[in-house]
Amino acid sequence: MEKIYRPNVAVIVLSDEYPNKKDIFIAERTDLNDIWQFPQGGIDEGETAEEALFRELEEEIGSNDVNIVAEFPEWISYDFPSHVAKKMKPFAGQRQRYYLVKLNKGAKIDIATQHPEFSAYKFVNISELLNHTAHFKKPVYEKVINYFKEEGYL
Repeated sequence: MEKIYRPNVAVIVLSDEYPNKKDIFIAERTDLNDIWQFPQGGIDEGETAEEALFRELEEEIGSNDVNIVAEFPEWISYDFPSHVAKKMKPFAGQRQRYYLVKLNKGAKIDIATQHPEFSAYKFVNISELLNHTAHFKKPVYEKVINYFKEEGYL
């Protein structure tokens, strides 16, 4: 049986001090203790990945006051661990489009949104980033971060 992947957008948010400081936003999930991730979410029917990016940022961090710096050139898929896959049926995982964005000066993050997905957030140095993320997302995060490094963005 062919696996079905949920179309999704993921956003690497840089602080408003970029490019002088390359700190990256991560947030702790409300449903998983000490699991940190980038803002991300499903792409709705008829919505472009870029439209989903701005909608998801507003829904998850309370602001979409950002500028797109770069986009990862291809879709990346990953499988959910079995305990997550059970809750996400019929999806075996996610097929993601990654964006690198910079917060605009004065942008205000407020994770106490209408349906909070995060309990805390922080900006971390790129060297610390992978110490905080879910094990099953690390290979994808590494691939995307390495690409943006090689392209000179990080």
